[in-house]
Amino acid sequence: MTQGPEDPNVPPPYGETPPPADQPAPTPPPYGQTPPPQPGYQQPGYAQPGYPPSGYPAGPYGASPQAPYGIHPVTGLPYSDKSKLVAGLLQIFLGGFGVGRFYLGDTKTAVWQIVVTVLTCGIGSLWGLIDGIIILATDSKDMNGLPLRPS
Repeated sequence: MTQGPEDPNVPPPYGETPPPADQPAPTPPPYGQTPPPQPGYQQPGYAQPGYPPSGYPAGPYGASPQAPYGIHPVTGLPYSDKSKLVAGLLQIFLGGFGVGRFYLGDTKTAVWQIVVTVLTCGIGSLWGLIDGIIILATDSKDMNGLPLRPS
């Protein structure tokens, strides 16, 4: 055999045959420590750190009983049961009456939109139109702080 390491735990260089099996077993590590497990088929795989978000069981993306509508990819929060498209369109077309805000559960803002629309003889309904566009264009949240579903 060519010159190489004398440690029996180190494999031989490429192209050389391993030493015969009748050699004595390698000595255990010092201080009575057990050696680390050798890789094999019976060992479980390693999970990615931080995935899935804490509190949610592992499974396919969005297939969790705690997050039936999926999980927001950036924040890791589960999606709300309210739809962004529905809230935005209700607010655009019926914004003077605060319908989109009532849908989201934000009754305080919805009542103020009705009051402003009535006091300004309908001019205040522009608030509802602008609010609907903002709901559609940004990552809006419902009253529980959960992001709205994309569709």
